[in-house]
Amino acid sequence: MVVKFDEKQLNKLVTSCTGKEDIFGENGLIKSFVKAVLEKALEGEMTEHLGYEKHATEGNNTGNSRNGYSKKTVSGQFGDVNLEIPRDRKDSFEPVIIQKQQTRFDGFDDKILSLYARGMSVRDIQDQLKELYGVDVSPSLISTVTESVLEEVKAWQNRTLDVVYPIVYLDALVLKIKENKQIINKAVHLALGINVDGQKELLGMWIAKNEGAKFWLSILTELKNRGIKDIFIACVDGLVGLPEAIETVYPKAKIQQCIVHLIRNSLKFVPWKDRKAVAADLKTVYGATTEEAALQALEAFGNKWESKYPNISRSWLEKWEHISVFFAYPEEIRKIIYTTNSIESLNMTFRKVLKNKRFFPSEDAVFKQLYLALQNISRRWTKPVNDWNLAINRFMIEFGDRMPPNL
Repeated sequence: MVVKFDEKQLNKLVTSCTGKEDIFGENGLIKSFVKAVLEKALEGEMTEHLGYEKHATEGNNTGNSRNGYSKKTVSGQFGDVNLEIPRDRKDSFEPVIIQKQQTRFDGFDDKILSLYARGMSVRDIQDQLKELYGVDVSPSLISTVTESVLEEVKAWQNRTLDVVYPIVYLDALVLKIKENKQIINKAVHLALGINVDGQKELLGMWIAKNEGAKFWLSILTELKNRGIKDIFIACVDGLVGLPEAIETVYPKAKIQQCIVHLIRNSLKFVPWKDRKAVAADLKTVYGATTEEAALQALEAFGNKWESKYPNISRSWLEKWEHISVFFAYPEEIRKIIYTTNSIESLNMTFRKVLKNKRFFPSEDAVFKQLYLALQNISRRWTKPVNDWNLAINRFMIEFGDRMPPNL
């Protein structure tokens, strides 16, 4: 409904204001207008409820009538508004525009959740709402609003997933969480899928004290129970036992070791003076056009560096089964699977949100924070990953018998 105001009356009201405070302040035009409109609407609802206008003779001997007012303060983006809510003698009046237990306008809770999702502390949220809207919000209210998200998190965590995800990245984020009056490190396990349309989708979040293969096995089993029947390629960070856990649940999945993690581990104990040269020689290995050429490059790397850094080429050979997967694919797929960069990028964004959090009071607090942050992050996941059309065509050739029938 479009409402047109009397222009002369509006001009008169505006010209009577001498500054910003007269318009937006505690007793300003905006708040006074909102109060007047709401109270007028409430009076209209009472008239509808009783069936007669205020002071009308039709109300005589009807058995019910107006019975004064109760006071209520309602919070919104315009600040706190003190309202007079009409009452009836039978206490049967149920207002709609401002319901009996309502203390906040629609959309106000969303503002609290939005600030919380950006990693703001309770104190920061209080200060922000006070500065923007002149509203004093208690810590208990912020907690009540954010607690309401947990049911949504539970539904999200148990939702049915697609039958096939061509690529799934597995990684973990370590946070400090309070448990039994102690603050300890816990790993938030994350599974990020790329669906058949090339869209990113966080499949779930799970918390345990350590990032372990046994716990990953339970996660993968849960993913299968939630609908994922097949994964073509699983990209992992090199955790011992994780490939075996994946193969137990998804025996046909190909496992790709994250090359970036491998390079970091290889350079960890290389002095600065040799680091650039070692990194350049490793690039000849993972940058090779074929697996045969890569093995030749790794042999040459060993001949050159083994006397100084014997563990590097040895560790690459030990993991070669899960390093070499991406050599079977063209460049457009290699870019997607040779690194867990997609999930590391998600983790980096999470860390930005969490940078002001010294620790979390509970696991539920972690789920609330990360889930709300994810809602903001996933709004940017509007396009398929780069070169997905080329990648999916290759997947259809190689895994055609395992593709969803409706693709």
